[in-house]
Amino acid sequence: MSGELGPETAVHGCMQAVREFGSKVILVGDPEVIHDLLYRFPIDSDHCDVAESFEVIGMNEMPARAVRSKKNASVMVAARMVKEGRAVGFFSPGNTGATMAAALWEMGRIKGVERPAIATQIPREEGVTVLMDSGANVDCKAEWLVQFGIMGATFSREILGITKPRVGLLSNGEESKKGDFVTLAAHRELLRTSLNFVGNIEGRDIYGGERSVDVLVCDGFIGNIVLKATEGLARTIFELMKKEIHKTALGRTGAMMLRPTFQMIKDRMDYAEYGGAPLLGVQGNCIIGHGSSNAKAFKNAVRAVEEFGRRKLDTHLTNDIRDMS
Repeated sequence: MSGELGPETAVHGCMQAVREFGSKVILVGDPEVIHDLLYRFPIDSDHCDVAESFEVIGMNEMPARAVRSKKNASVMVAARMVKEGRAVGFFSPGNTGATMAAALWEMGRIKGVERPAIATQIPREEGVTVLMDSGANVDCKAEWLVQFGIMGATFSREILGITKPRVGLLSNGEESKKGDFVTLAAHRELLRTSLNFVGNIEGRDIYGGERSVDVLVCDGFIGNIVLKATEGLARTIFELMKKEIHKTALGRTGAMMLRPTFQMIKDRMDYAEYGGAPLLGVQGNCIIGHGSSNAKAFKNAVRAVEEFGRRKLDTHLTNDIRDMS
């Protein structure tokens, strides 16, 4: 019931997941609204259920206050169903802070995890870089950054299939003595782990090159700025290309020939391809979606939640945190 595009988009995307992947979904919200929408997307009732919730946490509400005062809001009901074992995970494109608070309130943290973190996949020249953390924790301690590295490496190994993920620490220089107090302390601690830690990574190496990594560790304040700057830069590049291409007949002809290539690049940069960003460190699976998540994002979020459940991601996270912390 949350998100900027409304429940019709949510239902449409979930029904796509049912048809394409054979998924079984539970739609949480106002039953009357949801059932009216379901009539437009007829599917086998065995693959879709509706859980009643008449409260919604708005985008501008204070997360902590909202989850305390609206214990039966749709996002709270969704998280509770995961806790009770009625669902393998949940997805929300609504208030990010409220989604995290609901997951923590209802599902709890994995034992040993001090702070859950948002893992966002950023496309690079070859593959993707998992950015840890991209917005959950603004002020971090060094030991939290170490845990972000462990959880990011687990995600990269178990979900992306990278046997020995390269882990880097985002800093203002490659040298081990560069960075603020927390970064310097985190660097020392990461060296003591069994992670494939390759040292400090500068901003210019995020998207490719010899020093690019599979997991990039930073606090959520810096991570969110990196994420938003990446989105803005990608949008600007595509707009500049369009303007320049349409200035000449030769450019327009070349664009027609390169259209499949442009589409592939656009798809790689599209957040909807990933569905959303998992919140790692909670007991169960939670994916946080973009506020403007479209039907494609919902469909892929359902697929991702199922994959996390099938591969027992939270179990692997629990084991790695226990063994490496």
